Amino acid sequence: MKKKLITGLILSVIFVSCKTEKMEKNTPPPVADKQPYKLEKHGDVRIDDYFWMRLTDEQKNAEKKDEQTQKVYDYLNAENAYFEDKMGYTNDFQESLFEEMKGRIKEDDESVPYKQNGYYYITRYEKGQQYPIYSRKKGSLDSEEIILFNVNDEAKGFDYFQLGGLNVSPDNKLIAFATDTVSRRQYFIKIKNLETGEIYSDNIENTTGGSVWANDNKTLFYTKKDPVTLRSSQIYKHVLGTDASEDVLVFEEKDETFGTFVTKSKSKKYLVIGSYSTVSSEYQVLEADNPNGEFRVIQERERDLEYDIAHYKDHFYVKTNKDGATNFKLMKTPEDKTTKENWVDVIPHREDTLFEDFSIFKDYLVLEERNNGLFKIRIKRWDGSEDYYLPFDEETYSAGVYSNPEFDTDVIRYSYNSMTTPSSVIDFNMKDQSKEIKKEQEVLGGKFDKSNYVSKRLWVTARDGKKVALSIVHRKDTKIDKNTPVLQYAYGSYGYTISDGFSTTRLSLLDRGFIFALAHIRGSQYLGRDWYEDGKMLNKKNTFNDFVDCSKYLIAEGYTSPEHLYAMGGSAGGLLMGAVINMNPELYNGVIAAVPFVDVISTMVDDTIPLTTGEYDEWGNPNDKEYYDYMKSYSPYDQVSAKAYPNMLVTTGLHDSQVQYWEPAKWVAKLRELKTDDNLLFMHTNMEAGHGGASGRFDSLKETAREYTFLLALEEKLEK
Repeated sequence: MKKKLITGLILSVIFVSCKTEKMEKNTPPPVADKQPYKLEKHGDVRIDDYFWMRLTDEQKNAEKKDEQTQKVYDYLNAENAYFEDKMGYTNDFQESLFEEMKGRIKEDDESVPYKQNGYYYITRYEKGQQYPIYSRKKGSLDSEEIILFNVNDEAKGFDYFQLGGLNVSPDNKLIAFATDTVSRRQYFIKIKNLETGEIYSDNIENTTGGSVWANDNKTLFYTKKDPVTLRSSQIYKHVLGTDASEDVLVFEEKDETFGTFVTKSKSKKYLVIGSYSTVSSEYQVLEADNPNGEFRVIQERERDLEYDIAHYKDHFYVKTNKDGATNFKLMKTPEDKTTKENWVDVIPHREDTLFEDFSIFKDYLVLEERNNGLFKIRIKRWDGSEDYYLPFDEETYSAGVYSNPEFDTDVIRYSYNSMTTPSSVIDFNMKDQSKEIKKEQEVLGGKFDKSNYVSKRLWVTARDGKKVALSIVHRKDTKIDKNTPVLQYAYGSYGYTISDGFSTTRLSLLDRGFIFALAHIRGSQYLGRDWYEDGKMLNKKNTFNDFVDCSKYLIAEGYTSPEHLYAMGGSAGGLLMGAVINMNPELYNGVIAAVPFVDVISTMVDDTIPLTTGEYDEWGNPNDKEYYDYMKSYSPYDQVSAKAYPNMLVTTGLHDSQVQYWEPAKWVAKLRELKTDDNLLFMHTNMEAGHGGASGRFDSLKETAREYTFLLALEEKLEK
């Protein structure tokens, strides 16, 4: 105890002295060169002084950098150096925080084995290793372990490495796998012989990583990306042992607002090609025993008709919004009569319940639903003799159904956790309704006790009268008043719902007196499909208003004050951060915007940028003046003005394919030019990674430690 106190005092002294030293140095921030570039649309002229920061992949990948490339690299490196110069005094604390978070993780850990086609598959980690080991055991968990991949060996020599798309052939002899060594989500697919260990010469480039075997064990279907836009646009067929240049184009998605993928039905009878946009979908199927046959369409695409399919016996089961089923319903149709006029209801539409997904088993149908924001798992026997929900007791929680690849089983596997309860993997016997906890997440370090924490949901009345849920968690002994630091987080786009789950890293904030608040704003589907529809396109500003109204609520109700309120969001959540600081910068002491989508107009106008055209039904198409004007009215980059902004940390990755690095870079440069305050403004670029950050298991913790240190430095809590 005395040692801990002495260490705390030493860190406190280091913090104060180093902070003073940095203040005295008064190092000026980087100043980006201004090169006015005229952009015009619908008669509206915008001058972009920092358009020059945009580089092509060819420029970034060239062995010798041209003048512009070098200039961009110099600027990004100068921003990194400025961050290090100003925040370098926290490096020791960042390292200790990293070790603290790492110390809660069981390093020699492994997943709960799952059974598929006669084998048990396991993912495990060894102490001190950054990457997983994939293995399997034949027939029994007592059998000898067979290593499929030790990713630690595969990743040697790479700054970034991602292995995915593992796909075992029906005869269990081959495995297709995919690698990305750049972090652009452009994968190479290769094939390994699991009996001999040989990696075949088959090498397929520029794919999504996903693939599926036909039942002949030699034909592989996969998805290729457009090399410029990175849109998933083509399905190819590859025959084992042939050169990829000979692969046959099976399907091309020519509509630029759609993407495509290929998969296999759980029944193993059908190969399935799916096409999807934000508001429409289409499926084609082919018997997996006949890989050289022709795919047939289930139901031709129609605007505003969404559907997903699963096969069972002689029917296809269809999750769809047909006939105004806003929250979706379940229908079925005969295998040989699949167009929508043949669809009949199985589970009807409900106004108060969002139907999210379903799983089919031999004797059971499992439904995943959301009611009043809470996730529900419903079990229904095909013969109609049983229909019940799994019980969950906490006020707010997170649960999810695993893929459950086995068809003929009475057991369903699901996960459960909450803001105060670590995750558990549970096997539930649908026949006798017994459950077995297969694994409980261990929180190491000897300090965690869930009884020390409390979570609850608050309901905030937004400015238009809608009720917005705000889930909070904190230590029970945290004193709550205007001096309490609060980190408010949200996403709010694409209908993606962030559940109220557990985080071991978050404990580092909670144990230092923070409240964590998760705002379930419009743009998610927390309160159903309408909650999403009311937060996109020409309703997008509801997302920002909800977040601001939650902030005002936390201040008005005495949970915190503007001097101690912090906001954080990433990607589309970074757009949220950019919008709210333009709207109400006075509410926040600090903001973290991770890989933020902030240059909305320029990106959405340019259909050569990856993933733009598929976004039209999320944000609107700016080629239509109404959408252009609306986007411009909230686009963070376009709305930066001469005023005081909060302290800010902006992060990005040089190879980001989702949000190009130049968006945050330009935004920071413009903020530096126009802001009227003396608050901190930092940008940190990971020069080796993309949208998801570092690939290593522990390297990503270093990024979290950096972000948390920024918040704790503002609160002057580095001494703990």
